[in-house]
Amino acid sequence: MKKLFLTLAAVTAVSVIASAQAADWANHPRYAAANAELTQAPEVVFMGNSITDGWDDHHPEFFTDNNFACRGISGQVTGQMLCRFYSDVIDLKPQAVVILAGVNDIAGNQGPMDAQHIAENIFSMVELAQQHGIRPLIASCLPTDTIPWNPSVINTATHVVTLNTLLSDYAAKNGITYVDYYSALTTPEGALNPEFTFDRLHPNRAGYDVMEPIVLKALKHDTMYCKNAPDWKKAKKQKHHKKHKH
Repeated sequence: MKKLFLTLAAVTAVSVIASAQAADWANHPRYAAANAELTQAPEVVFMGNSITDGWDDHHPEFFTDNNFACRGISGQVTGQMLCRFYSDVIDLKPQAVVILAGVNDIAGNQGPMDAQHIAENIFSMVELAQQHGIRPLIASCLPTDTIPWNPSVINTATHVVTLNTLLSDYAAKNGITYVDYYSALTTPEGALNPEFTFDRLHPNRAGYDVMEPIVLKALKHDTMYCKNAPDWKKAKKQKHHKKHKH
């Protein structure tokens, strides 16, 4: 009986491992072909979940016109993004990366996770980018007062504020650009403004239209990466002149 139990346990363990391997928890295959097909390094990679993934669907020209790369995967938590950060960010050699993450961790997509640990995964992505000469930008988690697919999560708006406080404090202490989408999209109650969403969590095109100038301004703040940002060409020319000045 004991041998039978051990055999069944071993078979179960092998099946679980095989299933996990087949699925690839971080979903590296999602952008493998797109990464291989790149003929030049993107100016900026946008790393995230369905909010980033949907951005490319609602307004693909925002990415193509600026030589930006969208690397959002629906449903992902920060741990999964951290796992694929090399293949979908570092290996692409961008000038900058915009990291927008956290709501799926709050939703418990891979189990319960507190705000500090969510933030630490994002901090790890920031530090990896810095180590490879990539400028990191931390985006605020978007406001929401509900998790549509997991109504058991309560006080969602408060969780978002707690996470954003950790992110903005870290950014301020470490000289990292913080991209504040939250303030432009929230209601006084901490919900996503109904004008900018179709499900109280994901932006619609109007929502992305609000977000775009915010992130372009943030990218423009220190070093010029965005061709659509004001004075991009002038700033790039000035930078080039200073580099060659004797």
